Amino acid sequence: MQDLIFWSVIFIVSLFTLIKASDFFTDAAEKIGISLGISPFLVGVTIVSVGTSLPELVSSIIAVYQNSSEIVFGNVVGSNIANIFLIIGTASLISSPLRIQYELINVDLPLFVGSAFLLSLTVLDNNFSTNEAIICILGYVIYVLYTISSGKEEQGSERNGDRNSKKTLPLKQIVIVIASSLFVFLGATYTIESVTKISEILNIAKELIALSAVALGTSLPELIVTISAAKKGNPEIAVGNVLGSNIFNSLVVMGIPRLTGNLVIPEDVIGGGLLVLLAGTIMFFFVTQDKQVTRWEGLIFFLFYGWFIGDIFGLV
Repeated sequence: MQDLIFWSVIFIVSLFTLIKASDFFTDAAEKIGISLGISPFLVGVTIVSVGTSLPELVSSIIAVYQNSSEIVFGNVVGSNIANIFLIIGTASLISSPLRIQYELINVDLPLFVGSAFLLSLTVLDNNFSTNEAIICILGYVIYVLYTISSGKEEQGSERNGDRNSKKTLPLKQIVIVIASSLFVFLGATYTIESVTKISEILNIAKELIALSAVALGTSLPELIVTISAAKKGNPEIAVGNVLGSNIFNSLVVMGIPRLTGNLVIPEDVIGGGLLVLLAGTIMFFFVTQDKQVTRWEGLIFFLFYGWFIGDIFGLV
């Protein structure tokens, strides 16, 4: 019992460290990018979008090196499920209805759905090859290039003067980036180690803990961004956040760790979590066709997530 308490505390502390360090890293990197004259739009597309998914990416890479690669797939699937059901559900309750102003149907929604199905097709044979990882990473590169090219039209020429006046390199932010990178690494390392120990003590598969506790924890940055944006009257940021995060998780968080080592694809995650992810992706696609998510739809999303967590631990 003492070992369980000890490693549970380590898990909570290390996960908190991972999330906060990622937050500091993202904020500092964003300020460095802007200070170098990079447009805020490009900073958002690259640094901020990747930064909110940094916990998933780093913890997945560490899991491969610690011979716990089954955590990677569980983490990706669980995080994407939490993003759809928990985060969109939260946004729709805070701001009812959650209205979506920008066009999703042209590229973002198809890529969102496509990334989930591509992930499914690549793992159905219980194997995720290096070539499949490269295809996934290239898919994300194409998505980023499209987003950048479409965003150029929205960049005003008045930003040019600001770029020329913001060329000084902020030393403080560079120090924060370096220090936070170290804490991201340490947080991820002990998060994965504690998950391994807890799974051994409770005799629960590591991928199931990754599918639930780790996935929920690493989705906290997206949840915090959602709540903050909703309170500020910008709840649709949650939609873009979920779209970008899920695409990144499916394509990059799966792809990059595979380039560092083999990934174990657990059958129970394919048979359970992956089906829930596909169902959630399809639900999200149809719910957003009228450019809004109502409170009742958000409550249904919550019910789905509650059932999903209960089903993992045999509570329903």
